[in-house]
Amino acid sequence: MSTTENKEELFPTIGKVADQADQIEETGEVDTVDDEEKVVTEISSLCMKCHEEGTTRLLLTSIPFFREIVVMSFRCEHCGTQNNEIQAAAAIQPEGAAYTAQILDRSDLDRQIVRSPTCEITISELEMTLPPTSRGQLTTVEGLIRDIVADLDMDQPLRRIQDPNGYQMIQNIVDKLKAILGDDEEDEERDKEATGPAESTKAPEKATPMPPFTIKLDDPAGNSFIEFVGSISDPKWSKRTYHRTLEQNIALGLVNPEETEAVPKVANPDAINAESTEVGEDEIFVFPGICSSCGHPIETNMKKVNIPYFKDILIMSTNCDRCGYRDNEVKSGGAISEKGKRITVKVEDREDLSRDILKSETAGLTIPEIDLVLTHGTLGGRFTTLEGILEQVHEELAEKVFMSMSGDSAQAEDKATFQTFLENLRQVKEAERPFTVILDDPLANSYIQNLYAPDPDPNMTIENYERTWEQNEELGLNDIKVEGYEEGGEVEKKEQVAS
Repeated sequence: MSTTENKEELFPTIGKVADQADQIEETGEVDTVDDEEKVVTEISSLCMKCHEEGTTRLLLTSIPFFREIVVMSFRCEHCGTQNNEIQAAAAIQPEGAAYTAQILDRSDLDRQIVRSPTCEITISELEMTLPPTSRGQLTTVEGLIRDIVADLDMDQPLRRIQDPNGYQMIQNIVDKLKAILGDDEEDEERDKEATGPAESTKAPEKATPMPPFTIKLDDPAGNSFIEFVGSISDPKWSKRTYHRTLEQNIALGLVNPEETEAVPKVANPDAINAESTEVGEDEIFVFPGICSSCGHPIETNMKKVNIPYFKDILIMSTNCDRCGYRDNEVKSGGAISEKGKRITVKVEDREDLSRDILKSETAGLTIPEIDLVLTHGTLGGRFTTLEGILEQVHEELAEKVFMSMSGDSAQAEDKATFQTFLENLRQVKEAERPFTVILDDPLANSYIQNLYAPDPDPNMTIENYERTWEQNEELGLNDIKVEGYEEGGEVEKKEQVAS
């Protein structure tokens, strides 16, 4: 607990820092802040322009729903040189991150942007791509656009003489960016306020709507961010994580290029011929591939396993010796069932937690007592125990969701609610209270162990049901014809001959 408190004191949120700065401006002194806990740390630095002594200010702060950053600002009083940049206080993330935000009105221009040195920004409507820079940046969408306009306008007078075609192309982009900012309308409003209403002869005009656009941030290091509005379910905002390529890992310095091996190219990994079409239970098939995390060559092992009183399944395991990436996947080895299956188990003690469970990638899991609902496809295919899958759910939620909510005082009620949910989930996974597990699989490829097999289990109920048309459509079964397709082809041929 003390570690968390020290971390929050070392990296206060931006809101707390802003309130503290307002207090300094209003009172002129800081009574509640000790000398060791100043808002900004000042360091004397050498100015690289005039070689005189300047000042670098460091601010350690935390962005809610993101992570800790270090904001650095340099200013030289001798020549007026200024420089601002940010650095991520956290390590390079396990995966890259890509953010997309739709900017539909001018209020969206206030969205905060954290741009790391490895981040690439794209505005597709303008066919504009900003490559990674040598320094990070903490700004807003409006601030980013103003920086772009300033950079493009810098050499326009000279470009107008030397390269008229290039000048016109760049000027078109500048005009579109200025239309987004709406600076002309603000200038007109200031002119009206200066001249007064008596001298204004023109009728008031409606404000020109802002041209909508989409901004995308792609950072292989995963240390960039664009703010969402309200909650993480913001319809204008989305985030996607991905595995880095070998080239990206080399660029980030995670892989030594001298140690890279020639990566074998597999044209079609699925088209690997086996000597026998039958997969025996004692046979292990090995498939060559490429690690999705570091890009080095790896091997995937596949083995057929028979679950008593159920069916055959295929377990696929991948382990990279270089970066430690591991992945396990379970596939059904049987045909598609005609009906879906819903398994309901009443868990009363820790013995029930030792039941084997096969959750296919199409199955959903529900615990009504704590309002836990895992939609179909969540966590992928898993073959473990009931205790193991509950432990995995607890880790996923505790680490990824709860930690992302830390540091935001405005979401105190949501954090308390989620903390209560995690406590209920902990009690469930340790069998401190009875609960019910409902495993619903439209393809009937999931399984929970019957402790009384071959006799019926008094705590387990298995229900077979007809899939709905929507479920078949989602699974792609409505357009599949596995019986009588030869007859259909013959009928078509006879109709063609008759015609």
